[in-house]
Amino acid sequence: MGLKLKALAFDLDGTLYPNYRFNRKLIPFIRRELPLLLAFGHARNRLRGRGGPMEHPLPGEDFYTAQARLMAARLGISGVDGLREKVERLIYRGWEPLFRGIKLYPHVVETLETLRRRGFKLALLSDFPPETKLSLLGLEGIWDLVLCSEVLGALKPDPRPFAALVRGLGLEPAEILYVGNSVSYDIQGAKNAGLRAALISPWGRGCRDADFVFRSYRKLGRYVLG
Repeated sequence: MGLKLKALAFDLDGTLYPNYRFNRKLIPFIRRELPLLLAFGHARNRLRGRGGPMEHPLPGEDFYTAQARLMAARLGISGVDGLREKVERLIYRGWEPLFRGIKLYPHVVETLETLRRRGFKLALLSDFPPETKLSLLGLEGIWDLVLCSEVLGALKPDPRPFAALVRGLGLEPAEILYVGNSVSYDIQGAKNAGLRAALISPWGRGCRDADFVFRSYRKLGRYVLG
């Protein structure tokens, strides 16, 4: 195929496992903490520039403080530090145990191991902190590089996380195939940064922006290996 790929990088949530399996476990949390969750989504949309000008951290702010500030404004409360701690406790650390027992898409591990044996570098770039999730999903120890866009200061599709991915792998952008489930965050973000992009689409949705659309990880492996 002449792809000349040297690495594959993956999104995590909704890409390595079906989102619905996790979302079902979230129902009690949503019922209990709906205002917090809505404010969380609002803040992240603002930081992505969805629905208006993109918000940026203020001088001296990191991503998590900026996120808490935007949430506090949405909720009409003060005390950014307390809200930041609440988000850490209830969302970041609180959601992680829910990944215990979540099943990956079929053939994920098989495909990753095959690609690794064939000499491809493997990386992961997630908007949410991935390390604990990877351990609970049984996917630790197989990656050459694991990155979190929040730690890097910007959510996908911002080019900065993808630029960090390219630097970390030490390759040219076109030598990396980024695999994700979101057209607007993963596919467009990767393509705008010069990477190739593959969309996992379990229900057969097409995507003109993606280099490849697949429903089965075995098909992804065949596409890469030719």
